Amino acid sequence: MSRVLSAALAVPAHRTFSRLALAVALALAAGTAGAAQQSHTDDVPPPQDTPYLGTVSLHVDANDTAQGIFRVHETIPVKAGPLTLLYPQWIPGDHSPTGPISMLAGLKVSADGKPLMWKRDEYNVYAFHLDVPAGVSSIDVSFQYMSGRTDSEGFEMTDRMMDMEWSKVTLYPAGYFSRGITFAPSMTLPQGWQFGTALETASQSGDTTTFKPVTLNNLVDSPVYAGEFFKRVDLNPGGDVPVHLDIVADAPKYLEMTPEQLQVHRNLVTQAVKLFGSHHYDHYDFLFSLSDQLGGNGTEHHQSSENGLGADYFTAWNEAAPDRDLLPHEYTHSWNGKFRRPADLWTPNFNVPMGDSLLWVYEGQTQYWGYVLTARAGMWTPQQFRDALAMEAANYDRNREGFQWRTIEDTTNDATAARRSSLPYRSWQMSEEYYSAGQMMWLEVDAKLRALTHDHKSLDDFARTFFGVDNGSYVTKTYTFDDVVAALTSVAPYDWAGFLHAHVDALNPPLEDGIAGTGWKLVYTDKESEYEKEYNSRPQSPRHLYNFAWSIGMTMGDKGQINDVRWDGPAFKAGVSTGATVVAVNGQDYSTDVLKNAIAEAKNSTAPIHLLLKYQGGYRTVSVDYHDGLQYPHLVRVDGTPDYLDEIIAPRK
Repeated sequence: MSRVLSAALAVPAHRTFSRLALAVALALAAGTAGAAQQSHTDDVPPPQDTPYLGTVSLHVDANDTAQGIFRVHETIPVKAGPLTLLYPQWIPGDHSPTGPISMLAGLKVSADGKPLMWKRDEYNVYAFHLDVPAGVSSIDVSFQYMSGRTDSEGFEMTDRMMDMEWSKVTLYPAGYFSRGITFAPSMTLPQGWQFGTALETASQSGDTTTFKPVTLNNLVDSPVYAGEFFKRVDLNPGGDVPVHLDIVADAPKYLEMTPEQLQVHRNLVTQAVKLFGSHHYDHYDFLFSLSDQLGGNGTEHHQSSENGLGADYFTAWNEAAPDRDLLPHEYTHSWNGKFRRPADLWTPNFNVPMGDSLLWVYEGQTQYWGYVLTARAGMWTPQQFRDALAMEAANYDRNREGFQWRTIEDTTNDATAARRSSLPYRSWQMSEEYYSAGQMMWLEVDAKLRALTHDHKSLDDFARTFFGVDNGSYVTKTYTFDDVVAALTSVAPYDWAGFLHAHVDALNPPLEDGIAGTGWKLVYTDKESEYEKEYNSRPQSPRHLYNFAWSIGMTMGDKGQINDVRWDGPAFKAGVSTGATVVAVNGQDYSTDVLKNAIAEAKNSTAPIHLLLKYQGGYRTVSVDYHDGLQYPHLVRVDGTPDYLDEIIAPRK
């Protein structure tokens, strides 16, 4: 058993779990309102930090690729009396209660071959109650997980590959910390398929693999990618800790890497370890699907990550720069998010609600390092890095209306409130700004650390101080706001608490200072950068759109669908609605070039741009009064200032 599999999670000292206290609080609130109301609480036993009474056997049959069905069988040691089984609800990395309980079907429970009745909790759809008869020492549980088969969500299983997350195929006993329940997992795959996972193999018989026993928290943290076309690439040859890229693809040709592509992925591992000065895994697997059928993905785990992009990631390398920060982002999470974790995001099991208040560190700084490591590894050129950063900066230069009423910290609630669904007016509603707005803030922190220390210290020093501690340890180390402030202060004394509060807790945060502090500035021209052209036009990319956000204030799909309208921008003021489709521009059939030409020509005219829209079954024409031409963001140097940006992305020796 590897050290990571046997590691226990740290317990935040301040965390308590009292349903009685919750019930009392609810009752007092009801009394204050002047009405005696019964509080609706579930009957789920709260988790206790004690070992479960035996090992749970879990087998998943993943052979049904035609219908996308995972068939599950568990044997659970039990004792006589009431028992509650839980389906995981709060999934690490999702930051929200996204466990797909509606996809569980066919649940049957039996003991000694005789069926046992179960009943779902009245107020908790993730909990199933049953009574274990006297003399019964184990029960058998079977069900099916009906994997997603919709184009909007992407497939979890195709006839060539699959992404299996154990949280979706597991029921576990309530009343225990997840680290106290041991599972013996196994799976059966289609004939000839190979797989990648952080789990360690105990034995193999035909197409069935049995893994070494593992605690539930580590099982859920160790998904499986499997497929007919599979390749395992060593990214740390000669290193003391194995790191592999486990690729499944739609066809063998998509598995092929050039020597240059292999080298920059190896550089990623080297540069990350140099940055943090440590590792917190005894082996690491990038699980990577290259498919136009399997759903795209990007989910962090402690010693692996789920990554999914289009099939042509390698074969269309020169046109795919905007996708290349995915692997660096998820790899960074092994340090930031999995090893070091906000205290309110740590939970004893997967059915206790998570708190997301510090996601601007967990995700915001990971977004920052993801971009930086992509450049340091050579997966981006310096120009591609600057162009990507320019687009992020422009979002908060032109699309920041939502910060008039929301703070960055308030957007940490979006993972739960919006569940990453599309929003009709994103620039006003805002959506998980802790990622990119957090990134811009951490860029400013990096520049400020360099300025305060006369370029002797930087955010690299914070990374080693904060995330690089306890080299080799796999025990999750939680942190609070005050811990972040203390670590920054140890690098360079400053009012970091005031700085952070002004950015994450205040309206209209000064995000423009991030670029300004690095010796560069944001400008707009009528020419797209090569990076933005790729970002906007790759049909294989989930990011595929046409971006007029910085000019008339719209982003478009490839057939004229309007997926966002900038709040109070020119198109919005003209009455353009998200969800409409542009049919014609100035009397001409719509195309991207027709719209571009109309925007460019309006710069030398007083006439508005006339858009014929199809919306809700009807047609209407709107007139957009805009005359500033096409606008695309770029970064340019500010003469006479230190060039911190080039220093930030220089590879570490």
